[in-house]
Amino acid sequence: MELHIGSKSFGSGRPVLIIAELSANHGGQFDRAAELVRAAVAAGADLIKIQTYTADTMTIDCDRDPFRIGKGTIWEGRKLYDLYNEAFTPWDWQPRLRELALQLGSDLFSTPFDLTSVAFLENMGVPAYKVASFEVPDLNLLRAIGATRKPVIMSTGMATLAEIDEAVRTLRESGCPHIALLKCTSAYPAPPEEMNLRTIPHLAEAFGVPVGLSDHTLGIAVPVAAVALGACIIEKHFTLRRSDGGPDAAFSLEPDEFKAMVEAVRTAEKALGRVKYEVTEQEAASRVFRRSLFVVEDVKAGERFTENNVRSIRPGHGLPPKYLDVVLGARASRDIARGTPLDWNMLK
Repeated sequence: MELHIGSKSFGSGRPVLIIAELSANHGGQFDRAAELVRAAVAAGADLIKIQTYTADTMTIDCDRDPFRIGKGTIWEGRKLYDLYNEAFTPWDWQPRLRELALQLGSDLFSTPFDLTSVAFLENMGVPAYKVASFEVPDLNLLRAIGATRKPVIMSTGMATLAEIDEAVRTLRESGCPHIALLKCTSAYPAPPEEMNLRTIPHLAEAFGVPVGLSDHTLGIAVPVAAVALGACIIEKHFTLRRSDGGPDAAFSLEPDEFKAMVEAVRTAEKALGRVKYEVTEQEAASRVFRRSLFVVEDVKAGERFTENNVRSIRPGHGLPPKYLDVVLGARASRDIARGTPLDWNMLK
């Protein structure tokens, strides 16, 4: 299971792909958006992700109750249209932001939310697409994305296993060659106890695709735990300063925090290694500190070995301790001084 996005490869046996989601953290300023790209790459992000929509492609400007956000989120009481109008990334910025990412040795891709945004991103030449958790049931959108024949990373928040299966089949049948799934809990911020990271290996087994994590928790512990369970992608929201505010600031990482997450993920993936029981290079030097059998009192030739003159002690230069019962009662083949490691030539 391996996937390529531009020059980046991820999946089985590859380094974890780390994505910085910029979302609304540009605050409506292109210069800040560009600074976010530069800071994310400097902090270790492999890819930059944005979102492609406008308030009008997402909803209508309406004050009726269905168009106001209910309880349970940090956006409670806000009108949907106003939230999207504040959060969207102007489309004329997006090619320039991608060009900047490419200049920095990274790349940029996006989440489309309707057919016009797919067409726009195709014209922009993005290397891949992201499907947001909320769009998993939108099969018409998935068909359009799949028809581009580019890799797709799909978040699975709120989706049932049947909905994920239907979405994956729709993408594949539409021509999508490569799919990765992200375990996601669509709460903002998401409490760790609702993350259910053990779903990650199950998704990988069920669909035979690379699986990662789209994380909205606070801090960096959950992404590291996800890597330990097999996640090969980590997506995390990124901001310059949470104090700048904005719709997503509360659950975004600042540059130093993002860098710390990247370093922790890289350490975790190194530590996972492979199934191995052989002595490592570093362990080899420590083997001398195992116990072994030593003569602890002077022994004359022909004298019997007893519990008084042979003990299992450190260091490990003598016979392994498991042979103590064989040694006890045997006779010495020669004189042996106290502090001598036992070997078989010393027994008659």
